[in-house]
Amino acid sequence: MTEDARFEDGGEAPLRLRALDADDLAVISSLCQDAVFPGSEIAWDRKHRRFALLLNRFRWEDAPKAQALRRDVERVQAVLSVEDVGRVQSQGVRRGESDTVLSLLAVTFEPGEDGGGAILLTLAGDGAIRLEVEALEVLLRDVTRPYRAPSGKVPGHDD
Repeated sequence: MTEDARFEDGGEAPLRLRALDADDLAVISSLCQDAVFPGSEIAWDRKHRRFALLLNRFRWEDAPKAQALRRDVERVQAVLSVEDVGRVQSQGVRRGESDTVLSLLAVTFEPGEDGGGAILLTLAGDGAIRLEVEALEVLLRDVTRPYRAPSGKVPGHDD
């Protein structure tokens, strides 16, 4: 008799996820919630139509285990990239202030015509980045080993 795999059976491996629809993007958004990044880690390659952020992502997927084992919670550097970007707009993100640390709260999709639309990166402090895309294709890939979260705490939000 066989059993379905359980989440706990998964190995400790870097994340590598792709979102091609709004449901997939919701998973990536939840894993990127409370990621922080300096303004200098925002890149838009117009020629290749790719937008990317180098994030210091809180490891939400590991937090329950870390708390149960009474060990430090972790962060990991990850690249969040968006393909087929035709236009980038921002609010509350000052160009030229690359030392400003931004905090990502959510990644959502606003559908448009013919599979296109806009991806909205909502930032703490009323900031936002809007990416007009021809199709929804977002990648999240961990690129370093996890490290102890400098604060030592799980991020929290006031209700």
